[in-house]
Amino acid sequence: DALIEKLKSNLQEVRARGGELFVFADRDTRISAGDGVHVINLGDHAGALSPILHVVPLQLLAYHAALARGTDVDKPRNLAKSVTVE
Repeated sequence: DALIEKLKSNLQEVRARGGELFVFADRDTRISAGDGVHVINLGDHAGALSPILHVVPLQLLAYHAALARGTDVDKPRNLAKSVTVE
C-alpha cells in the first residue's frame, strides 16, 4: 500500500505519546509487535475488502473496551453532540 509508511509514522507518534496500540493488519503489512504494540493479523491481503473484514473485530474490541470501562454500551455519552435527529 502507498499509505503504509504514513501509517507507521502515525503509529510511532502515538507510541511516543505513551499510547498503547492494537493494530489489526493483513499478514503482508509487516508491522511488528513490541512494547505497547499488539498486532492482530487477520489473514492475507484482501484488497478493497480489507476494511469490511476488519470492521467486525474492531467493533468487538470497542464493545469489550466499553464494558471493561463500565460504560453503558446502549446509551453512549455525548451522542447528541454527534447525531442530529430530525
